[in-house]
Amino acid sequence: MPSNDPAGAPAPQRSVMLAAAVTVVLWASAFIGIRAAGHDFTPGALTLGRIAVGTVALTIIAAVAGRFRLDRVTGRLPQGFPRGRVLAGVLVWGVLWFGVYNVTLNAAERTLDAGTASLLVQLAPILTALVAGFTLGEGFPARLLTGIGVAFTGVAVIAWASSSGSSDLGAVLLGIASAVLYSIGALLQKRLLPSVDALTMTWLGCLAGTVAALPFAGALVADLAAASPSATLGVVYLGVFPTAIAFLTWAYALSHTTAGRLSATTYVVPPIAVLLSWWLLGEVPTPVVLVGGALSIAGVVIATRKPAARTAVPAR
Repeated sequence: MPSNDPAGAPAPQRSVMLAAAVTVVLWASAFIGIRAAGHDFTPGALTLGRIAVGTVALTIIAAVAGRFRLDRVTGRLPQGFPRGRVLAGVLVWGVLWFGVYNVTLNAAERTLDAGTASLLVQLAPILTALVAGFTLGEGFPARLLTGIGVAFTGVAVIAWASSSGSSDLGAVLLGIASAVLYSIGALLQKRLLPSVDALTMTWLGCLAGTVAALPFAGALVADLAAASPSATLGVVYLGVFPTAIAFLTWAYALSHTTAGRLSATTYVVPPIAVLLSWWLLGEVPTPVVLVGGALSIAGVVIATRKPAARTAVPAR
């Protein structure tokens, strides 16, 4: 993946879209991983296991990339390493998104079906686009708002078609809390990325979330002792791919595009999750679900496509 400097230098559009595509595919696969591991691991234990594995993977990547090389003159960490208020912001972001968000989402999905959970979580891109329009100066492009509306309709169709009707109020509130935390994480990260590179921020954030989740260490040890090998492998997969790699590609893409536009791309997560369930778990989607997936994809295309440049008319 191309390197990212704190200044947010322009990057090829193809690289940004590729990074976003990697993120949404891996985040979609997380639904499969959570399903594989969720029966054997409690929400807190699953969170700690996932982000601990993610921290190890990111530490290896950061070491290979030279993020820990000390300055030969001062003996300190590299100049681009965050300090002061920026470091504090990164740590808070990591605790909220890697730690608290995962706990609330894992707890919600113990009783929420996948369709309802995806619908609630996909409130986040709407919140992100609205807040970013006011606070980050991204505005409210008609194309973005239209695309978000179409994509959200598609997700609502998927949720309605796959809902079991057994959701309780507490789980729904946890799902909404997850969406709010998702939105806060995306907005805070967008503000911090001009001051810290994507790899360093992702690594530090995942590390902070892991430290915050250490109270679940006892539950993790107990669950590991009783878990099946496939569930344990599911936790490892969640840590390496949907956590370490996907959050890294997300940070790279976010540093080169608007928060509202990038958040809109996550509306393809539910239809991709449906296709992965079809392929890996043999869960054949209904025609209504396929229609919802088509709407979600169409909405993302509308929201992320840049308007065609107007051709200047020569003066007479």
